[in-house]
Amino acid sequence: MKRVKRFYILLTVIIGLIFLLVGRLAQIQLISTESFSKEKVNLIEASVKQRTQEMTIDDGRGKFISRNGYPLTYETNNRLVLFPFLQKMEWPAKRVAEIIEVPSSELINELGTENKPVVIEKELTSTQMKQINELKYPGIFAVPLQQKNSLPLAYHLIGVVRQNEKLIEQKYEESLKKGELSLHTPVGITGLQSSFDEFLLPEQESKLLYHVDRFGGPLFGIDVKYTGTANPFYPVNIETTIDEESQKMTEEIAEKYDLKKGGIVLLDVETNELLALVSKPDINDSNPYDQNKGIQNRMLTPQVPGSIFKTVVAAAAIEERADIYNRLFDCNLNIYKEELQEDSKMGPLTFEDSFARSCNYTFGEIANEITAKDSDLLETYAVKLGLTDLAGWSGDVFHFDHFRQLKEEKRGVVWQTESSRRHWKEVSQTAIGQKDVRVTPLAVANMMATIARGGERYTIKAVNQIQYKNGASLYQFKQQKVKGEAIEPYTAVQLQKLLRQVVTHEKGTGRRFQTLPYEVAGKSGTAELGDEKNSVNKWFAGYFPASHPKYALVVVDLSTTSSKAVTNSMYYDIVQELYKMDQAKNR
Repeated sequence: MKRVKRFYILLTVIIGLIFLLVGRLAQIQLISTESFSKEKVNLIEASVKQRTQEMTIDDGRGKFISRNGYPLTYETNNRLVLFPFLQKMEWPAKRVAEIIEVPSSELINELGTENKPVVIEKELTSTQMKQINELKYPGIFAVPLQQKNSLPLAYHLIGVVRQNEKLIEQKYEESLKKGELSLHTPVGITGLQSSFDEFLLPEQESKLLYHVDRFGGPLFGIDVKYTGTANPFYPVNIETTIDEESQKMTEEIAEKYDLKKGGIVLLDVETNELLALVSKPDINDSNPYDQNKGIQNRMLTPQVPGSIFKTVVAAAAIEERADIYNRLFDCNLNIYKEELQEDSKMGPLTFEDSFARSCNYTFGEIANEITAKDSDLLETYAVKLGLTDLAGWSGDVFHFDHFRQLKEEKRGVVWQTESSRRHWKEVSQTAIGQKDVRVTPLAVANMMATIARGGERYTIKAVNQIQYKNGASLYQFKQQKVKGEAIEPYTAVQLQKLLRQVVTHEKGTGRRFQTLPYEVAGKSGTAELGDEKNSVNKWFAGYFPASHPKYALVVVDLSTTSSKAVTNSMYYDIVQELYKMDQAKNR
């Protein structure tokens, strides 16, 4: 009896385990196929993926191109793709090698023991692509493959794309609910990628899919499946104003002079379009959220300008008809009216000479005289010159109200407190671009372009248009004239003379540029940051050719402790290279 009882107990346990196993299988195969376990795993997708080898041809996200149609973020190249299951097959390596003109051993070595599709890094002609695909051999394809640039041109301007679940939930709640996006969809987190993200979001990736059996061989003969959107309009292209040749050149010069922190802004004076922008340090692509590695675009961030701000004081003095032309200023004194060291003394100087040689005392005196009549004058003229307002293009675009192309750009500031306006020492510090004054390098370039145009103010464009995939225009960003007060034409002419004398004066701070093929007008600046390292910001900002302005250029070396002024050397080289480029275009 005991044996029989034990037998039935064991049988019951076995039957129970069988039922549990059958139930588990039913859950896996029939009930929870699309949402298994608390992790909500889609078992059907996982099964298909396990038996699928794939190659992404296009991630489906919109692209950025230069003003000339040059791809800034991606390149499309004709490439040979080999799928890994070829390792277990006899495949025509010799014939393929003959077509693309490489040794067959090179193809076999590249394929090696890879478990994912291999791209052969040799550009194929259209004829070679046709010959490869006419072989109709499983696992061998010639395709136009989109590849991300390892370090895109104008990276700080274009911006970074990454997965960001929190951002997706904040911006695209409705699209998530509809299943149009997932939490893992890459989105723009900085730069134009962020500003134009709604236009750039992918509809679908374009892929080559190959299903394989459990041994890794092709499951359905030679058939390959292409997945991707057939929409002729999307994804879109964002046509920027960037000139790829100028951008490459400025980036190379920043590298040549080992610029650690700072950057370059180059504008087209006539259109106020951004031709090139460089910000240093570089973005850490492996960890773009690292604030210490350069994700911040410093050309859109307010910096201490130093003597660059004397241009604002000069504009206010000229237009307000201050007594500046019929007197001499004692440039043996500093802004606090104290005697300078012997090697810093300049003697009595006129207003024009004071600007050319950057005498601090003169501009401290003038600023105090004009602010005694109206404490708002320095702010007023900073605005008139486009120095403190947001300079980037903004307006209504479709259903986006107050759309901003450069949404990371910050406003400049002249005064932080009301009390500063009433203390003569603090006014003097402000006059030479110290104290509370903060302006972006982009805005400084905007000021120089404004002066070069005779006082006309425009917003800065970084994007010309949004293009459909087929090249038709979806939206064009028109040139915007800024409403509000501007400097008088007479004031602009006088400022142009002052900026030119900075270069032509025998002791001018920009006299080094006298030998350039383009006549330069501009202003230097050195701003003390007041830290323990005695760091300074070094600037040169201006425009050229002086008689018929074409370019406005700003170069800034931020928080440097070096006595070597790389800004002037960089500026010199950029002007020289732009001249060579223009000469080549005119041949």
